[in-house]
Amino acid sequence: MLGLVAGGSQAATTVDGYAAVDPFIGTAGSGHTFPGATLPFGMVQVSPDTDTPNFKHAYAWAAGYQYGDPTIKGFSQTHFSGAGHSDLGDVLLMPMAGPVRTEPGQADQPGSGYRSRFSHRSEQAHPGYYAVTLDDNHVRVELTATRRVAVQRYTFAAGQAGHVVLDLRSSIYDYPGKTLWSWIHIRPDGVITGFRETRGWAPGRQLYFALRFSHPVTGHQLLDTEPTPLYGGFAPPAAHDPSARPAIQGRDLEAVFDFGDLQGKPLVAEVAISDVDEAGAIANLQAETPDFDFDKVHQQARQIWQQQLQPFQIQAPAAMQRSLYTALYHAFIAPNLAMDVDGRYRGPDNQVHQARGFNFYSTFSLWDTYRAEHPLLTLLQPPQLTADIIHSMIASQQSSPYGILPVWSYAGLENWCMIGYHALPVIADAYMKGIRGFPLDQALQAMQASAEDPAYGDLKDYMKMGYVPIDHEPEAASKTVEYAYDDWTLAQMATAMGRSELAKQFIARAGNWRNVFDPASGFFRAKLSDGRFRTPFDPAAAGYGSDYTEGNAWQYSWYVPQDIAALIADQGGNTRFVQKLDQLFDAKVPPGAFANVEDISGLIGFYAHGNEPSHHVAYLYDYAGQPWRTQERLSQIVDSQYGIKPDGLVGNDDLGQMSAWLLFTAFGFYPVTPASNQYVIGRPFVERADLHLPNGKTFTISASPMDAAHPYVGQVTLNGRPLERLWLSHQELEAGGELHFRMQAHPNRQWATAPAARPYAMSADKYQP
Repeated sequence: MLGLVAGGSQAATTVDGYAAVDPFIGTAGSGHTFPGATLPFGMVQVSPDTDTPNFKHAYAWAAGYQYGDPTIKGFSQTHFSGAGHSDLGDVLLMPMAGPVRTEPGQADQPGSGYRSRFSHRSEQAHPGYYAVTLDDNHVRVELTATRRVAVQRYTFAAGQAGHVVLDLRSSIYDYPGKTLWSWIHIRPDGVITGFRETRGWAPGRQLYFALRFSHPVTGHQLLDTEPTPLYGGFAPPAAHDPSARPAIQGRDLEAVFDFGDLQGKPLVAEVAISDVDEAGAIANLQAETPDFDFDKVHQQARQIWQQQLQPFQIQAPAAMQRSLYTALYHAFIAPNLAMDVDGRYRGPDNQVHQARGFNFYSTFSLWDTYRAEHPLLTLLQPPQLTADIIHSMIASQQSSPYGILPVWSYAGLENWCMIGYHALPVIADAYMKGIRGFPLDQALQAMQASAEDPAYGDLKDYMKMGYVPIDHEPEAASKTVEYAYDDWTLAQMATAMGRSELAKQFIARAGNWRNVFDPASGFFRAKLSDGRFRTPFDPAAAGYGSDYTEGNAWQYSWYVPQDIAALIADQGGNTRFVQKLDQLFDAKVPPGAFANVEDISGLIGFYAHGNEPSHHVAYLYDYAGQPWRTQERLSQIVDSQYGIKPDGLVGNDDLGQMSAWLLFTAFGFYPVTPASNQYVIGRPFVERADLHLPNGKTFTISASPMDAAHPYVGQVTLNGRPLERLWLSHQELEAGGELHFRMQAHPNRQWATAPAARPYAMSADKYQP
């Protein structure tokens, strides 16, 4: 047990949210978070890279940093927070004192390269700040950031010459030939600019940078380490002296900058990035860091994070406080700004565009984040952020050569990872909650275009046959049920906008999940194009290219968030549905059963909290009239899946989704069905939470007694009146007030068990937001 619930007998306290954040949570194991400095939704994420191994072994280093590593390779400017895939790690800088070393060297061979040993005792990490001492390199390193500029401060050992290595070869998820082309240019004013194009997760990604130092460079080397370098216009073959070159082009470039003995004076390096061009990087640098005042930038970053971490105050034991404020910090790292100060950005067509009237965001891991991360942003962030995110999605769709909304995009480019068209629930959920500030008709048109593109994920067959056939498309069962939910969200928005014919069309499609439901087994199964279920069938089997996406039949057969009531009926009723849920959680899974699928982790039976298809499942007992069972399962999940150590996340944080799940659950409710405007009630894990909403209202969640001995809900009141249903509307929450839970030691088998008390289901249609 990781212990958040077990610690519930400790006295509840209120603490400063900023001080409670621990950026090291999730940096060990498969959490894939980074400890470095960034701003909320910022464009740069400057952080240490302990390693960037080749692509065969890169999964654990998806964020560049693993807490158990003994050395730091350098400090790069871009990182994903909790992604299930590796990329970025752009513009690696590494300071050193004494002799110059131009290769990273081996972690088990001290002094073999520029990488350096370090101790966790010398590390400090707070939102917007990171520091460490490089033991071998004799340098104290500090990192902070603005939105588009990473600021690094190096304090070298006295009496030794200081150097900084710039390595454009280094990448996270590295492999030979990843860098297609790059250059480094030392300008007459001393600013160093450069470029790198990679064929990584998003093919053809271009990254430009502008770098300057607070002290004059006394010497430099520009090096091409490719065995047979291809020289470009900046560095003709005759320019063999690396200290004479003002510029160089090639595929394997690095540079060394010398500063002599700085006599204890710190050296500040400012690195601005741009997805557009060098001029954009220079403009970003000049606009956001006009001087070399590290302390001022750090203080600004601290103030911004302090403000961002104030949308709630909570009373809870110290461990829960730390976990929840860290979760809020992680939830506010992405999506990321992907636009220069002049409004230019790069779109999915790899062309430069101009944003007009909105900020352009990217880094959309939508298969993960539509579930709870985006609903959390609509709840706690000003509506303009979500409006800008949706406007960015629409702009991407309009410039996409494929004409659909983002699936998994970063730096404006599409990588097509995962399945579904889950920009639709993000847009529909925001619209249903009253968020505006984006072009509504264009949004609906983009949603329809994404749901009707025959070339995407075999939508051609889906639209014709009502399901995706497995002999035409892999992971067909998952795709069918996820498409059906996305279709329902489009229907919700079309209905609210008065587009009744469009709504009717997609309500019909929202029932397509039934076409892959096997009543004999009670599982969703992939069908062949002739209408037969594929055989043989093993509900425990999982693997890439199978019937399911990152899961098996046990994990995917609960995915009808738009109509759980119908799923319960098809499963044989409430009793059989609950029995099957219990079989999921209580299954005896052989060790290593999912060794071939890295993302399936955090197992409780076949329930896999480390992966998103399971995230709504514990709440489904509510729909079968047994809310006390939801309460039991939530206690089991929170206690075993979250902790306050570096390995405190059992799976990828997935750009805030794992963190958002914990936040909602700790408050006592969860958005099982985004776009329904309902939050399904579970049980709280805090004594009190005051949610300060963007509209100026405060919504308070309170619980008493709140400890491990009282895990069940006895009664719920909303603004002092008994609440005899298992859901809370978004409108009720936005109005402010208090949701109070009276907790008790034993289950209350009478509270909110009637069919009328259950959350939204399309077939029941008893609630229209």
